[in-house]
Amino acid sequence: MIRRVRRKGLQASKDSTNTKNAPAVISCLEKTSAFASNEEEEGVIYYESKHEVDWTCLPDDTLVGLFSLLNYRDRASVASVCRTWHCLAYSSSLWNSLDLRAHSLDWDMASSLAGRCAKLQRLKFRGAAAANAIVSLKTRELKDLSGDGCRDLTDAALCMLAARHEALDTLQLGPDCEKITSEAIKMVAICCSNLRCLRLSGLRDVDSEAILALLKHCPNLTELGLIDCGVVDEIALSTATSLRFLSVAGSRIILWSSAAYLWSKTLNLVALDVSRTEITPNDVTCLLTSSKLRILCALNCPILEDASDSVVYHCKDKVLLARFTDLIKGMTAISSWSYQGPGSNGTFLEWRGGKIGQQENISMDLAGWTEWVLSHGLLRIAETNTPGLDSFWLKQGTAVMLSLIKSKQEDVQERGATALATFVVVDDENATVDPARAETVMHGGGIHLLLHLAKSCREGVQSEAAKAIANLSVNAEVAKAVAMEGGISILASLARSPNRWVAEEAAGGLWNLSVGEEHKGAIAEAGAIEALVELALKWPSGGEGVLERAAGALANLAADDKCSMNVATAGGVHALVRLARFCKHEGVQEQAARALANLAAHGDSNGNNAAVGREAGALEALVQLTCSNHEGVRQEAAGALWNLSFDDRNREAIAAAGGVEALVALARSCSNGSQGLQERAAGALWGLSVSEANSIAIGLVGGVAPLIALAQSDAEDVHETAAGALWNLAFNPGNALRIVEEEGVPALVCLCSSSHSKMARFMAALALAYMFDGSYFICRMDEVATGTVICDGISKTGGLDGARRMAMRHIEAFVQAFSDQQALSVAAALWAPTALQQVADSARIQEAGHLRCSGAEVGRFVMMLRNGSPVLRACAAFALLQFTMPGGRHAVHHVSLLQKNGAGRVLRAAAAATTAPLQAKVFARIVLRNLEHCQTEGLK
Repeated sequence: MIRRVRRKGLQASKDSTNTKNAPAVISCLEKTSAFASNEEEEGVIYYESKHEVDWTCLPDDTLVGLFSLLNYRDRASVASVCRTWHCLAYSSSLWNSLDLRAHSLDWDMASSLAGRCAKLQRLKFRGAAAANAIVSLKTRELKDLSGDGCRDLTDAALCMLAARHEALDTLQLGPDCEKITSEAIKMVAICCSNLRCLRLSGLRDVDSEAILALLKHCPNLTELGLIDCGVVDEIALSTATSLRFLSVAGSRIILWSSAAYLWSKTLNLVALDVSRTEITPNDVTCLLTSSKLRILCALNCPILEDASDSVVYHCKDKVLLARFTDLIKGMTAISSWSYQGPGSNGTFLEWRGGKIGQQENISMDLAGWTEWVLSHGLLRIAETNTPGLDSFWLKQGTAVMLSLIKSKQEDVQERGATALATFVVVDDENATVDPARAETVMHGGGIHLLLHLAKSCREGVQSEAAKAIANLSVNAEVAKAVAMEGGISILASLARSPNRWVAEEAAGGLWNLSVGEEHKGAIAEAGAIEALVELALKWPSGGEGVLERAAGALANLAADDKCSMNVATAGGVHALVRLARFCKHEGVQEQAARALANLAAHGDSNGNNAAVGREAGALEALVQLTCSNHEGVRQEAAGALWNLSFDDRNREAIAAAGGVEALVALARSCSNGSQGLQERAAGALWGLSVSEANSIAIGLVGGVAPLIALAQSDAEDVHETAAGALWNLAFNPGNALRIVEEEGVPALVCLCSSSHSKMARFMAALALAYMFDGSYFICRMDEVATGTVICDGISKTGGLDGARRMAMRHIEAFVQAFSDQQALSVAAALWAPTALQQVADSARIQEAGHLRCSGAEVGRFVMMLRNGSPVLRACAAFALLQFTMPGGRHAVHHVSLLQKNGAGRVLRAAAAATTAPLQAKVFARIVLRNLEHCQTEGLK
């Protein structure tokens, strides 16, 4: 049952209430309660209520239970509501564990938390800076200290931590503690005599003095982990008779022949981890002869795996965990040592949920230690992405990881989820997910388990579960399963988390899910768009991972017409423009520009294009981004400017912001860039060149030559957009001359005759028609060209005549290619509607219906209908046919322009002319029919 509490305001109580903070606090409590509604293990009962609840009158134990589900920031917030809540929020039971890994712990933050942390028992931190600030927490009773990202942690910092926390029972530091030496380990041994568990990762050298100091000063030390260390003194370890659990996984320099013999004879180990080492089958066999050793973990040991058949041991009382053994069977055997109750079948899952009998604590520790080393080992194997492991992952590795995320140990749950997130990605740079691995997780029930984990109140678990869901959702089938399991609403809620890591991974999950068109509506309905916009505004600086993922998700959603309106309504335009203007992270800039491009891509269907242009600084920021050193940023910024240039005001504003010069420079410099960059650079110039003033400016700043170069690209998308830009430029006689001078005629002729893109051929033909439409062209050319040489010694008359003949020949061939001669003859003889329709269908270029011409351009084609060249008359009629075909996006607009130009009379004359080419006559008659059709439709 879902708890529903409807509350209008706090009622007066005996305590003074801070009404300013109360609404936000209550909202946080309600959200947290909803998150935990399916977590039966939390012991919270939820109910439905139709009445208001006075939160200030709830029993103290109920409030403390709710407060325990909050993170430390929200616990601090509830303390400001009233005196009662202030006292309860400072309860030591709420502050016995603290996870600060997602936060930048400094001296000021530590000092502010110190008053609540006097009884703190367990602390997690990340980074050397946080380690230095921990002493300000004044946590003298700290028992468990765990640090991540300790690469820069020094001996001095570790010694200070040890000296200030003498009661430590467990100390874990890693990975890559390169700066910690054996001297610091000796100081830890002297200061922390109660140490029971020590796990260190990435040390360069652990000498005999450090090991002997631990054994001398820490009599309770039963577990030692020296993981991924360079040198470990195996002889000194042989004297560690107090140890029960030892891990030397990944240690590079150990003399295994000596170590195996000494450890099997002298140590009292019950569990040993030698994963990722050079141990041999003989050494493993020797170790397994130890009477006390029960578990030997040897994952990913190359020498051992190459000769696995030679390993001999008694499997009834010992377990060898390796890639060539049955890991699930081994885990089940370990669980049976921990619990054998009435009716038990000894399964690992049953042990995890059952009651523990009167066994030694060592039995419980065996299962917990096994989970820890397996989660660590599998994660390291996944991180290295070792080839040839598909069979292992599919047959048992996935099942083991899914079992680990059911663990009661939070660290194991986190690493299990991280391992799942990591092993499915086979190419991190291109975000490629192995479909077989992802679907194995799905079929094994992993989606349900991860979503359940994501609803935990523990932020570290939430972030790793969300990361796994995000990576798995790259696979379309898994994405469907995530949506069906309710994952979208869970991720939407997590995206509102104040924890940066949780919000980042949740936004990443929404980014991947939003790739699928079928999920966009559900994402909007879950309120995720508002959450993503809030994220984009929440971290204007720093938190680049959050910002990039939020902007990426908004970019995908903005590609949908309805969702784009939701993005704009939620304040997405302002948020995205702000990122484009002020964020210096290239990934954020790229996704923000892509989102703005998609918002502006819907043309007449909504007002987002104009809205982006009106946002202060938007166009200037995008123009500036076209000069970025990052190709992806340049590409998306040019794409945004291309889409925005469809709006008349935006087009002129882009030019005023320096867009013409910037885009010409981009077109000139992108010859070695990606096809996407080239297409968008040419496309943005195409969009700007719709304006005659911009067209002239593009020509004046040298835009013709780079466009001709792009028109010669083998990529259809590139040369098609370049042809569109050259078509617009050719309308101006000055630009027409520049195209001839830059040897653009052969390039356009090549497109007109050989491109696989019908649109490229069409626009190239129209550009050539503009350039050589008879007396109009020659007269205007005389106005702009005072010299007598066109290019490289070719005379003006000879060069123009030769170019014109070549152009006319290919224009004629182009029109012929879309003409069915038999259908044309029938249509000309009968003028029957069906015959005309057959000609129109065969001649129609579907994409041409998206082109929009100005009144001057339409007038130019009407003039061509009266041109002395039969080729140009046929070309003009063919163009007008394309622009007026019913169903075309701008057909009504073009018909209106034709009517204003009095084109009906010219079209009728062209259709009736006895000397006109057959194509011109029939195409002109079809255009007349299109005009009549639009008039008829307009009267309805």
